[in-house]
Amino acid sequence: MADKVKVTLVKSPIGAIPKHRATVKALGLTKMHKTVELPNNDATKGMVQQVRHLVKVEEV
Repeated sequence: MADKVKVTLVKSPIGAIPKHRATVKALGLTKMHKTVELPNNDATKGMVQQVRHLVKVEEV
């Protein structure tokens, strides 16, 4: 199991519900195609699961 994951914003959260927009912002994704490395823990997995239709995830 990887200890980090790369999360990339691939779809705009403009039309998403406010809760999903807040989750994308909390992940550190502010612009399209921006990538952040986050720890692979339960909190991150839950956030990514909530906005899985907006992001792409890769294990590092």
